[in-house]
Amino acid sequence: MEIYLPIAGQSINVFLLLGLGGMAGLLAGMFGVGGGFLATPMLIFVGIPPAVAVASQANQVIANSVSSLQVQWRRGNVDLRMGLVLLLGGVVGSSAGVVLFTYLKRIGQIDFVIAVLYVVMLSTIGGLMSFESLRTYFRQKRHPEAPRGKLHQHYLVHRLPWKMRFYKSKLYISALLPIGLGFLIGVLSALLGVGGGFVLVPAMIYLLGMPTSVVIGTSNFQVLFVAANVTFLQSATNGTVDVVLALLLILGGVVGAPIGSRLAAKLPGVVLRGMMAVLILAVAAELLIELLRAPGSPYSIGLREVLK
Repeated sequence: MEIYLPIAGQSINVFLLLGLGGMAGLLAGMFGVGGGFLATPMLIFVGIPPAVAVASQANQVIANSVSSLQVQWRRGNVDLRMGLVLLLGGVVGSSAGVVLFTYLKRIGQIDFVIAVLYVVMLSTIGGLMSFESLRTYFRQKRHPEAPRGKLHQHYLVHRLPWKMRFYKSKLYISALLPIGLGFLIGVLSALLGVGGGFVLVPAMIYLLGMPTSVVIGTSNFQVLFVAANVTFLQSATNGTVDVVLALLLILGGVVGAPIGSRLAAKLPGVVLRGMMAVLILAVAAELLIELLRAPGSPYSIGLREVLK
């Protein structure tokens, strides 16, 4: 059963899109990410233009985050103060990212930039997470009774001014650190159509030193509002949001997110981080293959706007 996507300009199987949305929702609930880091590349693989995939996927990130955030909020797993500080940087970053997206689209380089950014970011983060998860697993296996070491180190950035207390996370750090992190996540959200959770979650654990128990809920809080800002700006500026595509992804995501939240509560943190790392590396490998694969035809005919 196929449906026509007006902005993407093509027909595609309804159940395929629902399945992709459900998979992204499952990831949102399990890992505190929007799921876009997997859904956006998969949309590109099935033939959706990258610019449309990025802009439309942001809508589904919103739905996934709402569904997962409700569960985490009821459990008291949201550091609201930290979420608001992250959001401050995220709104500014996502707005700047949409401006950059518009420029790259105008000069005809947005598809290439999206692919390269995905490969670099996912490979780096997946590799680091895999190393840490394996190290933690074998250390716990050798010394199961040993106390858990600190998840983060005190770098020079922890000496920055404007320190704030984040009572829920039991932290006393500079507000500049989460603001800067939020800004980076906002830019990535605009350029890649993701909530940025696949960067935000590891950074909150290893850089900010937040307890894993509040990371997922706080990540969902920030991702929700940043994705909403990206969706509005992309629609108003570039007209690349396909409402039909977004609705199908949302329907699948609403079903998958609560299931993911329940699974996350039953699995150890090291297992969750390991699973996320494997998924990230698998997507990065497939994107790299697509990027290096020779095109079917060395020439193509198209239109590109000339800069004045």
